[in-house]
Amino acid sequence: MATIRDVAKLAGVSVATVSRVINKNGYVHETTKQSVEAAISQLNYRPNEIARTLYKKNSKLIGLIIPDITNPFFTELARAIEDTAHHYGYTVVLCNTDEILEKEKHYIEVLQQRQADGCIMIINEKVTHSNLQQDFPIVALDRPIHAEIPFIHADHYQGGQLAAQILLRKGSKHLVHIRGPKYLDSAEARYQGFLDIVKKESVSYHILESSFQPSNDERLINDLFDRFPETDGIFAANDVIAVSALKTALRRGIAVPEELQIMGYDGILFGQLFYPSISTIAQPIYQLGEKATKILLQWIETKTCDPLVSCLPVEWIERDTTRKELLDEQHSNNR
Repeated sequence: MATIRDVAKLAGVSVATVSRVINKNGYVHETTKQSVEAAISQLNYRPNEIARTLYKKNSKLIGLIIPDITNPFFTELARAIEDTAHHYGYTVVLCNTDEILEKEKHYIEVLQQRQADGCIMIINEKVTHSNLQQDFPIVALDRPIHAEIPFIHADHYQGGQLAAQILLRKGSKHLVHIRGPKYLDSAEARYQGFLDIVKKESVSYHILESSFQPSNDERLINDLFDRFPETDGIFAANDVIAVSALKTALRRGIAVPEELQIMGYDGILFGQLFYPSISTIAQPIYQLGEKATKILLQWIETKTCDPLVSCLPVEWIERDTTRKELLDEQHSNNR
């Protein structure tokens, strides 16, 4: 394996000059630079990245800690983060926690010890500064961590409101919201948005709680139809739950959307792959991942971070699990 000294000897320059070319640090005459690059290519020389990291204090590695890689929402976020990081010359190290606190702590420690430049985190527990190196850049995505840590999220409260408003405007009168776990701020915001609308409109509603574990959703939804057979509108806390609701309804012979309307949340590609396809409140998933990555890289490279909180709007995507027509205003008011 070629060494930096071999490159210097072949190019007829000093080791320091080769180092300047590799690290793009300091002036090197263009002809000399070309000679060094030719020697590097001829010898197939690869710099010692560990040594470079210690020298430059920049590993070009960032961590991504997510709760569940099997959830398509996190998969799509990871793709956006990896795309953006790669564009700026960084490599992403993926850490999957399975919502386990000890794994979250372990990955944070490993990333810091292995000289990662920073980390994007989607974790449940509130992390205090005692868990983190003070100079270790972190961006929280979707779930807040600490008031002094940058936080990027979608407007979940707006999303909950929008879901309830659309179901009501399309004629549903007996709504059920299958909410996410109460310990998640994002799930709580969707629930509060939904609740404010249904209370304002004085319509019949029920709330059920999902653990965000697909294996438990079918039982939960069967229980929903047994207990509340009059249900004609479901707002699911994510698109995966909405798909489970759709499958269970169709197995029971319930016509969707004629008898039952279903609204998902997230806007993942997964929801388009079923028939009928899932109407949804879509988060700007790619933009969330891209923005979180750019803020983290700004912090890493400039030691500044602005803003601390970024909230992106959501939008309604109409597909096939909601009716195409809207009630007119008078009909809506006389419901």
